[in-house]
Amino acid sequence: MDSVTSSGSERLQKILSRAGIASRRAAEQLIREGRVTVNGEVAEIGGKANLAVDSVKVDGKRVTLPGRNRYLLLNKPSGYITTRSDPEGRPTVFDLLPPQVRRRLFAVGRLDFDTEGLLLLTDDGDLAHRVSHPRHGCSKSYEVKVHGRPSPESIAKLRSGIVLGGRRTHPAKIQPLARSRGRRGLESNSWWRIELTEGRTRQIREMFDRVGHQVLRLRRVAIGPLSDARLRKGTYRELTEREVELFSGLEAQPRPARGRNRRS
Repeated sequence: MDSVTSSGSERLQKILSRAGIASRRAAEQLIREGRVTVNGEVAEIGGKANLAVDSVKVDGKRVTLPGRNRYLLLNKPSGYITTRSDPEGRPTVFDLLPPQVRRRLFAVGRLDFDTEGLLLLTDDGDLAHRVSHPRHGCSKSYEVKVHGRPSPESIAKLRSGIVLGGRRTHPAKIQPLARSRGRRGLESNSWWRIELTEGRTRQIREMFDRVGHQVLRLRRVAIGPLSDARLRKGTYRELTEREVELFSGLEAQPRPARGRNRRS
């Protein structure tokens, strides 16, 4: 497929993201699967289009941009997944929304099935990219209850970064919270607040497992500058214009320079 060269053209991943069809990463997969066409031709990765003059379709349905983006903050309970559907039949976060509200929305990032807390839902792909991509520096804060109390040495390791899946985790901010007592003299559990600038699958659980302390409960309490301790579990609200502006102001950080003579 020839790339569109007319003014106003954008990469197809960005168009599908702005249209609320999928995140940029998921949109790329749709293109790879041959489900996206531009003016009747199967699209390719790197292709561009201009919705003002081009017909972009996904599975034969024409793509249009919403008139006004929606931004929801949901307090996810444990026992829900963040995809639209689940082969195992488990409930999803979209089941918590009325049908007329959930249309076109997608979750920004992921929370595990057993993890609670704040989750953004939107049809604004640009904002979703700024919130989820590590280069924009939008941190996420969690409160985590673990079995026992990690030693200062273990916490220092987690703060500086440990290797998970062959890659070292980014430095994390970790502070102790209130400590709870164990039953019948058993080793007490402890609460921690942890702030991350990345979001790997089950990252916090694996980090504490690596230092010998099982995660018993995990909840996200802040997404960048956004928090809401009054939002009841299982409920949602619209973001205010001010809150949207805070996310819109996130700028990508420059990539770290690499040494020219670095050896592999």
